[in-house]
Amino acid sequence: MTEFAPSCSPTATRADAQRDRILCAALKCFIEHGFHAASMANIAEAAQMSAGLIYRYFENKHAIVLAIVQRQLDEKRTLIRQMHASNQFVDDLMQAFEKWCSTGETTMSVALMLEMSAEATRNPHIAEALHVSDEVIREEFQRWLARSPEQGGMGYDEDEAARRSLEMRLVVDGLTLRAAREPGIDRGVLRAALASLLQKALR
Repeated sequence: MTEFAPSCSPTATRADAQRDRILCAALKCFIEHGFHAASMANIAEAAQMSAGLIYRYFENKHAIVLAIVQRQLDEKRTLIRQMHASNQFVDDLMQAFEKWCSTGETTMSVALMLEMSAEATRNPHIAEALHVSDEVIREEFQRWLARSPEQGGMGYDEDEAARRSLEMRLVVDGLTLRAAREPGIDRGVLRAALASLLQKALR
């Protein structure tokens, strides 16, 4: 997926605001109606704009889904960078878990993420977008783990960084699934489990 450099022009700013408005409305509709049931008409109504205007920014619903995948990728990259900047790994993951448990209208629900993963088995374009997202996350983790401690990393060699990167992604993926299936989990037990897992993954 292509990432565009930000522009300071007023036109670009207005366009970005419109795109964000559409994506927030689409997310709301996907959460309320499900990925397949939500229509462009639903999205237009939620965004309080005409369907014709939406088509100026997104060719179809598929394009909106890909943009949402990109947004989720950006959020995951931010989480990883927060983790290696603060070294408060458990706290950062607990905050992410609370966000994933949120039912806010503009927050991607875990159930919707799982639904999109299932859709990827049928839609090659979404499958490719998710694959690219996974690769970017893998590289983010691996670069961090391979950097020296003086540079804020863990100092692992290439092979060790690759293995531990996978361990970290398994922890995050498992935490995501817990948010969907067990949002009321005892937070004390969860924190202790994460501390134990991360101690083993990052020691």
